[in-house]
Amino acid sequence: MTLTALSPLDGRYHADVAELEAYFSEAALFRYRVRVEVEYLLFLTRARNVDFVPQLDPRAVAALRDLYRSFSADDATAIAAWDRQVNHDVKAVEYWLRDRLDALGLGAWKEAVHFALTSEDVNNLAYALMVREARDLVLLPVIGEIGATLRDLAFLEAETPMLARTHGQPATPTTFGKEMAVFAARLQRAQQGVATIRLTGKLNGATGTFAAHTVALPHVDWMAFSRAFVRFLDLEPVLLTTQIEPHDTLAELCDAVRRLNMMLIDLSQDMWRYISDRYLIQIVRAGEVGSSTMPHKVNPIDFENAEGNLGLAGALLEHFSRKLPISRLQRDLTDSTVLRNLGVAFGYSLLGYRRVLKGLGKIAVDRARLLDELRAHPEVLAEAVQTVLRRAGYPEPYEALKRLTRGHALTLDALHAFIEGLDVAPDVKAELRALAPETYTGLAARLARSLG
Repeated sequence: MTLTALSPLDGRYHADVAELEAYFSEAALFRYRVRVEVEYLLFLTRARNVDFVPQLDPRAVAALRDLYRSFSADDATAIAAWDRQVNHDVKAVEYWLRDRLDALGLGAWKEAVHFALTSEDVNNLAYALMVREARDLVLLPVIGEIGATLRDLAFLEAETPMLARTHGQPATPTTFGKEMAVFAARLQRAQQGVATIRLTGKLNGATGTFAAHTVALPHVDWMAFSRAFVRFLDLEPVLLTTQIEPHDTLAELCDAVRRLNMMLIDLSQDMWRYISDRYLIQIVRAGEVGSSTMPHKVNPIDFENAEGNLGLAGALLEHFSRKLPISRLQRDLTDSTVLRNLGVAFGYSLLGYRRVLKGLGKIAVDRARLLDELRAHPEVLAEAVQTVLRRAGYPEPYEALKRLTRGHALTLDALHAFIEGLDVAPDVKAELRALAPETYTGLAARLARSLG
């Protein structure tokens, strides 16, 4: 832990989010820029009618790709030194790359590095690659673990009856497994939404007109070249832009991640309440302190931590989705400093996911308590009774049950006495007497097991 870190992501929580350093650190951004520059150079060498760039043999191609595949801390430091000298981080990558070509004996290709590009051609592609790979290789697997844990809980507790609460008041019973299945299904949909967003990229010059490309090599089909190159990076090409890629799909992804995070905040709050109501037992860990003064405390800190950090992520993600699609005229620089904080939002998201997982791994359902509390609220059968009476043709059953139950502490004996006084057939009375809160769960167990 770095005790002098300004951000807790780099200090207290560093171990939880360290995986993201490979995607969102300054060194990682340098590496992704090198990757884009190298692949662009290689694309030029293979393009028809780009005569000033000689072909490269397979050994040289491998050596160039190794510049980003084996990118080291020393390489990042060298680019940072160039950045301090020229005060331009993309130009620093170009100058470093030109030096590396000389060192590799490939100086004849130097003038093809960053040929006709604007910095945003490199940056937008670098950011799209880093975000996509961080999403696919770090965030989605952890989200998948949460989903699998919720599915396991849903199946395990599919038939565990539980008092439901609507507006905080006792309501038609459910099962704990069915409630976990609700979150598992929501998470599955949200995860699919995050995973299927195709990020876009552009390569079309200083104001999106291919002007420099065309004036130098007018006989090249630069629009086809641009589409092919962006697709080669597994991104969706956009031709109609200003200087910057409009960030619309990045905003869409931020919104999708934010919505997923909000759903996990909902889960965290419900789990907090279930723990508070003692529906859930938390596993006690030796040596852990719940309160500095109350020795008995076992606090739901993981779900509280998840809620707080997912809220922080949401605030940033909302700002990204509102700000990034806006740029004055053909370009302003406000997106540049905002984009540098993508890793912060992803970091707080990842931290929240890990805390949700940790919290889920420390709970057990107190089935006996759930059953006792459910049996203490026989008034939840009022819905069942009045619905059966409707079927039987009994007049105004809702009003009759309302008079019996609303504002009163109903007992099962009182409900049975009410049933005995009804003017209905004996078989209907028997059907009503057989009702019990713990069995009045409808298709909850089947629903809990219906997860794909």
